[in-house]
Amino acid sequence: MLEIWSPQATVADWLRVESALARAQAEVGLLAREDAEAIAAACRPELIDLDRLWEGARTVGYPILPLVRQIAGHLPPGPDGRVHYGATTQDIMDTALALQLVRSCDRLIELALEFGDGLAALTEAGAGLVVAARTHAQQAVPTTFGAKMAVFLGEVSREVAELRRIRPAVGVVSLFGAGGTNAAMGENAARVRAELARRLDLADTEVPWHVARDRVARFGQACSLLAATCVRFAREVVDLSRTEIGEVAEQGGHHRGASSTMPQKANPISSESVIGYGVAASGMAGLLARAMEAGHERSAGEWQIEWLAVPQVAEYTAAAVRLAAGTAGSLRVFPERMRANLRLDGGLLMSEALMMRLAPALGRERAHDLVYAAAVRARAEGADLVSTCTAELPAELRAEIGPLDPSGYLGEAAAVASAALREWKTVRNGGGA
Repeated sequence: MLEIWSPQATVADWLRVESALARAQAEVGLLAREDAEAIAAACRPELIDLDRLWEGARTVGYPILPLVRQIAGHLPPGPDGRVHYGATTQDIMDTALALQLVRSCDRLIELALEFGDGLAALTEAGAGLVVAARTHAQQAVPTTFGAKMAVFLGEVSREVAELRRIRPAVGVVSLFGAGGTNAAMGENAARVRAELARRLDLADTEVPWHVARDRVARFGQACSLLAATCVRFAREVVDLSRTEIGEVAEQGGHHRGASSTMPQKANPISSESVIGYGVAASGMAGLLARAMEAGHERSAGEWQIEWLAVPQVAEYTAAAVRLAAGTAGSLRVFPERMRANLRLDGGLLMSEALMMRLAPALGRERAHDLVYAAAVRARAEGADLVSTCTAELPAELRAEIGPLDPSGYLGEAAAVASAALREWKTVRNGGGA
C-alpha cells in the first residue's frame, strides 16, 4: 500500500494518464498519431526531475503544470504544444487517483481474505469449544469460541463484499476540463473521455466529479468499517489474553512482546498496533466527508484534504488488516483455561438457564426474582448458585432443575459458526455477503 501511494508511483500514474490522453485524442483525430506517440514516449518517470517538479508544485500550488512543462521540454516543436491538450489539472490527478483507489481496493481485499481465512479456521476449530460469553465485560451465558469468532468472520465477509462493490465505483475517469463542460476539446470531448477510460480500464461517466467527492468518501467509509472490525478483534485478543482470563495469547517468540524492565511480560503487541492503526484509519476517513463540502465547480482547499487523508486511510487500514490477519492465523487458544473460567463465580454463568428451567412452573418474572435473590446470596457467601437456589424451592420444583452443564445451554452457537463459514466460503469464491 505504501508503494501504491508513494510519490514515485503517483507521478508515474500522472504520466500514464497524460500518455493515455494523448493516444485517446489521436484515436478520435484531435491529435496527430505521431504527436501522440512522441508525447507517450516522453511520459516516462526517468525523464522527470522530481526535485524540480515539487519545487514547481510549491510555486503553482499544484503539480501538473510543472509536470507538463517537463514533458514538453523533452519534445520537439509541434508535439510539445499538444501535451495535456484541453485537460485541466484535476482531470489528470483524479484519473490517476482512480487508478490508485482501484489498486488499493485490490490490496485491501487480498489482506481481508487472509484475515477472514484466519477467522474461519478459528471458527471451525472452536465450533465445539465452550467458553463464557461476556456482556458488559462480565460473564453472561455459555457460548462457543467458534460462535464468538463467527461474528468477526461475518463482519469481514460483508466488508470484503463492500470493497468489491466499491472497487468499480471508485474506478471512474475524470475528463471535463476547466469548469466541468469540457469545452476545450470541442465536439470530440465525450469520445476522448470514453477512449481514455477504455485505455486505463476505468469506467466512463457523463457527469463531472471535480467537486462530487462521494466516491472517495465511500472508499474511506469502507476502509473505516474494515479497520474498526480489526480493532474490535484486537481488543478481544487483548482482553482474553489478560492474566486474569488467559484464554488466548498471541504467538510467542524470543523477546516477543517483552518489557525492558519486567522479564515476565509477553504483551499482545500486534493487537496493540492494530488498535493504533485502525483507530487512526477511521479518524482520517472522517476527514473525507469534509472534503465533500467543496463549492461551485472547483474546491478551495477541500481537495487538499484528500491529498493527506486518502493515502493515510489506505495505508493505516492495510497495516491494521495485515496485523490482524497475522494474529488470527497464529492465535494460541487455551481450552483448559476456558473450562476453568466457566466454573468461576459459583456457577452464576448458568443463571439464565436456571431461570428458564423454573419459568414453566413459576412464570418468567417470579423465576427471575427467585434466581436473582439466589445469585446475590451465592455471590456474597461464595456458595454455589444451584445449591443456594434449590434450598429456597418447594420439593416438587427441585426435580425441575436437574444438572446444569454449560455445554447443554449453547442454543444456536453451532448453527452460528456453520452459517458464518458457509457465508465466508461464498465470499471466498467471489460471491456476495
